[in-house]
Amino acid sequence: MHVTVHELLRRPLGSSQRALYKSMGFADEDLARPIVGIANAHSTIVPGHFNLAAVTAAVREGIAQAGGTAVEFGVPGICDGLADHHRGALYTLPSREIVAASVEMIVRGHALDGIVLVGSCDKIVPGMLMAAARVDVPAVVIVGGPAEGGAEFHGQAADSSSPDDAVPLVQSGAIDEADFLALENGCQPGCGSCAYLGTANSMCCAAEAMGMSLPGSATIPATAAARIRAARATGNAIVRLINDGVSTRDILTPGNLANAVRTMAAIGGSTNTVLHLLAIAQEAGAPLTIDDFADLWGSTPQVARVNPAGPATVPDFHRAGGVPAVMREILPLLDREGLSVSGRTVAENLTAGSEAYAGAVDRRIVRTADEPWHAGGGLAVLRGNLAPATCITRPAAYPAGLEVFRGQARCFDSETDANEAIIGGAIEPGTVLVIRYMGPCGGPGMPEMYAPMKYLAARGLSDTAAIVTDGRFSGTNNGCFVGHVSPEAARGGPIALVCDGDVITIDVPRGVLRLELGDDELSDRRTRWVPPRAKPVDGLLALYARLAGPAERGALMEVATLDDRQEGGHAS
Repeated sequence: MHVTVHELLRRPLGSSQRALYKSMGFADEDLARPIVGIANAHSTIVPGHFNLAAVTAAVREGIAQAGGTAVEFGVPGICDGLADHHRGALYTLPSREIVAASVEMIVRGHALDGIVLVGSCDKIVPGMLMAAARVDVPAVVIVGGPAEGGAEFHGQAADSSSPDDAVPLVQSGAIDEADFLALENGCQPGCGSCAYLGTANSMCCAAEAMGMSLPGSATIPATAAARIRAARATGNAIVRLINDGVSTRDILTPGNLANAVRTMAAIGGSTNTVLHLLAIAQEAGAPLTIDDFADLWGSTPQVARVNPAGPATVPDFHRAGGVPAVMREILPLLDREGLSVSGRTVAENLTAGSEAYAGAVDRRIVRTADEPWHAGGGLAVLRGNLAPATCITRPAAYPAGLEVFRGQARCFDSETDANEAIIGGAIEPGTVLVIRYMGPCGGPGMPEMYAPMKYLAARGLSDTAAIVTDGRFSGTNNGCFVGHVSPEAARGGPIALVCDGDVITIDVPRGVLRLELGDDELSDRRTRWVPPRAKPVDGLLALYARLAGPAERGALMEVATLDDRQEGGHAS
């Protein structure tokens, strides 16, 4: 039976634990209160986590105000931007497993009464949510908030990805070194998760939409005073949840997870949210599948338009009404009775008079459901003979009129080879670049094809060429791209059988990704396919490559449970 530290410290046999706490300065009155963990991803290497020491200090104050005792521990966090362009890109998705395991280990190892999860970036917030669902204690997420946009570039506020866009301009002489340095210095004027709607800010919004963060808190800018007030309120909320006996799985219901999926469609969130929401649902024991995404996205209008789909930064989106404004627009589609960490239901959170009610909404950013930016949502699931188990795309980031694309394949078995071909001018309009062996096992680690998409844009090909891959994409990418192709090439998926010159059709309205070949030709190619030798990796990457499940199940490390072993089961 689960025993919390609060119960343990009141027992005679808890004397040794009391002594250990007292050795750090805790008094009897501190130990008589709920012991609340704070999982803090603060570091001075990740911009999105740079301000988390201040956020955590406010959480501690809120816990004390509400009658709890805070205990803090660190959680590792990797920055996708700092991991780009080198081997570190292979580690970003597997790091999610380490974050989840770190939180699980401390919460269960110390029997904490509840947990506040303090993070911001791409894999940290998902990993924390996975852990919360796994340990099923009272939990609240508070994020560090987005960075403000920077100096103007290409007619809109710059962000941390803008220097990559400007590199070819320097090389061609369109701008000089001084202008480039000014952009580099001014594109992200302060800390916070990157100003665009990438995976980091998308997952922060998803945490709010699923009820795991206080309403209105996901998009408060990192440097705003309101960010500290939200952190203090989070400390109050976790103690209230502990006292009321509300645990994570009371909130991470199928209805609330569906609310998060719909909200991602409504804001045109990152394609990576699919992997993360599927993984969180599995940890919560909720029946969410890739087909549910297709159904929910297809019936949800995209009502918000945020960079990279438009010029608005995430702080602009916050000032336009943020997640509450979007959820109010799609409220008839949501589970209104889902409980949130505020102690109120979704419908109650969104009524006038609640702290999340923003009043006037900026319709230049958040439209009504009757006049949306896109009727069918900003994300889409495709299927076809090239992706029998599905793939993911983001029509919100497509150039206008490119929802159907047909072109000739140019195949690459590594990202490096694809980059060299693009930079070298070897890619023609009408090409579909197939970049394979980039999946969860084949990568390993399912790295982002951020650079190839950026290089296509730099060459003026973002509206005349496309990329199809079993890897992932960055939330800042735009253009015609399809990722998460499954089965992946390393596991013999059809993407491994494509040859240069084959015709590929991407048809978003019909939900199709098709290789224009007959079944007989595909079968013949399969008999001649030779699996590649496994890439030489060790440590975490070797473990992840061995245990990673497919993209359509969230690319989790799938480890057999004791019940599985007793029944003769095994990891996938």
